Amino acid sequence: MASKPGPLGMGYEGVVRLGVRKSHHGIAISRRGAEGQPYSLFSAISVTDREEIVSSAREKPFLPGEAIFLEGDPVRQISLLTSGHVKMTQLTQSGLEVILRVCGPGEIIGVFSDRRLVSHCSSARAMESSMVLVWEADVFEDVMLKFPTLRHNIMQIICERLSKMEERFREISTEKVAVRLSKEIVRLLKQVGQSIDGSFEIRLSREELAQLTGTTVFTVSRLLSMWERRGIVRSQTHNRSVKVSNFQNLEKLFE
Repeated sequence: MASKPGPLGMGYEGVVRLGVRKSHHGIAISRRGAEGQPYSLFSAISVTDREEIVSSAREKPFLPGEAIFLEGDPVRQISLLTSGHVKMTQLTQSGLEVILRVCGPGEIIGVFSDRRLVSHCSSARAMESSMVLVWEADVFEDVMLKFPTLRHNIMQIICERLSKMEERFREISTEKVAVRLSKEIVRLLKQVGQSIDGSFEIRLSREELAQLTGTTVFTVSRLLSMWERRGIVRSQTHNRSVKVSNFQNLEKLFE
């Protein structure tokens, strides 16, 4: 299944979906999905090998709001999101839940470690009905021994995640809130955006956007209201979403 087109002719998911399906042989990769560009986890891995790797996993559905794992849980599984969206959160010392990032299809959820007694440093919850491929940690370790490229891809994913985290830290330290917010909305649109009635929508509240950009709900509300008057966005507090009416003008806000 091809990814849906974005405003620049790109798929918001960045890659063609894996196309995981159930058959009488267990989990298999659909022909159309297997022939397309794979997720980063399966980069430079042949379709045949990919099918073998996926066959060692199991599919697990999650309902909106359901926890995939919680902060402090031991890492016993490796999870790959194949459909839906997941938010990663942490609890502050006062018990306030803070959103760290949003995951889209093709992303590994949580941490990866081949060591025992490692715990998740954050919680993962489905934002909508989602499907996850799950490998038991010891099974995944055996698979990596058989397919060394898989371990290389894991390291690349970790490095890219670290690079993005450093980029966000730099933005918070050096850039104005309007620039940070517009950049974050563009990133989210490409990652988890949906095309609805000629606009592009992300289903996140103003509070969640404030947490992702290191600012206050008041500042986010003020900026969104200003951009709404300019015809760039439409913010809907009742269903916790932001619709972007003019993607190009949104990009110009940080150019």
